[in-house]
Amino acid sequence: MRAILFIIGVALLVGGLWVVFGHGGYTQTDTVFQLGSAKLTATHQKAFPEWMGIAGIVVGALLALGGIFSKR
Repeated sequence: MRAILFIIGVALLVGGLWVVFGHGGYTQTDTVFQLGSAKLTATHQKAFPEWMGIAGIVVGALLALGGIFSKR
């Protein structure tokens, strides 16, 4: 159980740092216009909110520390 907590904590910590330093994002495609089978789409690059990165850092650090310092 300690190793699982530590691994999940480190993964969340690294993911949170990735988001905070501006590399986290996703692509969203919207349909702008559609006439029959013809479709005009627009693709936007969106970033994850910074609060998600900070939350990942905090939760990941707590889980990693819990994995290190747990008694079992």
